[in-house]
Amino acid sequence: MLNIVNKSPAERSALDACLRIAAPGAILLIEDAVYAAVRGTTGAAKIAGALDRFKVYALLPDLEARAVADRVIDGVTTVDYGGFVDLVAEHNACQSWL
Repeated sequence: MLNIVNKSPAERSALDACLRIAAPGAILLIEDAVYAAVRGTTGAAKIAGALDRFKVYALLPDLEARAVADRVIDGVTTVDYGGFVDLVAEHNACQSWL
């Protein structure tokens, strides 16, 4: 399953809920959720701790829009919009965490 998170981990608990409840698989961070993939944030520690259970992706245009594309933690793969579409097509189901 592809789990899609779009809320900042500093403002909402969507990422925490996803990490706690979701079965191992893939997570795509979009919109403000990309802050969880940035070195030095509390979200980054959570993502780093989950890399053994999840393949984590972050949407590159959202990272660039927030001027943090150069600070993505190791283990997180960046994807463009085409990569986003490919991830959706590769997985049998998608779950948005709001």
